[in-house]
Amino acid sequence: MKTGIIQQSLSGFYDVIADEKIYRTRARGNFRQRKIKPVVGDHVEFSAENQQEGYLLKILPRRNQLVRPPVANVDMAVVVTSAKEPAFSANLLDRQLIALEAQDVTPLIYFSKTDLLTDEEYQHLLPTIEGYRKIGYQVYAAREPFNPDQLANLMEELKGNIVTMMGQTGAGKSTLLNHMAPQLKLATGEISQALQRGRHTTRKVSLLDVNGALIADTPGFSSYETFDMTVNDLPHLFPEMAKISATCKFRGCLHIKEPQCAVKEAVNNGIIMKSRYDDYLQFHELIANQKPNYKK
Repeated sequence: MKTGIIQQSLSGFYDVIADEKIYRTRARGNFRQRKIKPVVGDHVEFSAENQQEGYLLKILPRRNQLVRPPVANVDMAVVVTSAKEPAFSANLLDRQLIALEAQDVTPLIYFSKTDLLTDEEYQHLLPTIEGYRKIGYQVYAAREPFNPDQLANLMEELKGNIVTMMGQTGAGKSTLLNHMAPQLKLATGEISQALQRGRHTTRKVSLLDVNGALIADTPGFSSYETFDMTVNDLPHLFPEMAKISATCKFRGCLHIKEPQCAVKEAVNNGIIMKSRYDDYLQFHELIANQKPNYKK
């Protein structure tokens, strides 16, 4: 019996990485009977007499699981955030960050298109960049977005991890990936074809080996409109609020109307970014007004 990671899934076959080799496997029938579906990124136990004929025996416990793409055990996400064209949106960035916090995925914020900013616009953005760094997020925001040192640092951070890239349409996810893996030698817009999202009816999901990191072939989150967390969970998904909330007067403080709230005080004193707190209030309202999803 061997252990490995499912690298890709296609038409009932699962390619598993183990011992620096790829083993093609199929799931035993009892997986279907127990309604267990293996997904890319799963840590599995399997048997194989050779690299072409193997069987999945067991899926080890998942740390997390994304829906789009269906990938498990994601360690990190590169949140590609456009500085211009489209314009930077703190609200969209915060939506992505709390989605990742909820899944226990480590976000790395990568500002793209910083070279399109005027010097004045870049200076205006710097306090926001530093604000996210102060929270504890790893932020890449060099004046030249594909600065070799910055790219080298990013790839070193990602090495050995299962990664998904995410960001709004036009933010430059494909361009960044192309710079990270120049061996693809593809123009922007062809990346998805290279990653075999393809024209076929059968959807092939895979992890691409980019300099020692396994990167999911599509963005981890395509929509940020649905908030699956509760209003009580939400404050814990803002790390800077979670840290300060211990000194709020009331346990379980939601940092809205409660007196002697340390978080509101920190906002007033400039310790917590006002844009983050405004987004928190908006997200709280959205969650509070959501209709229950009984299909879950």
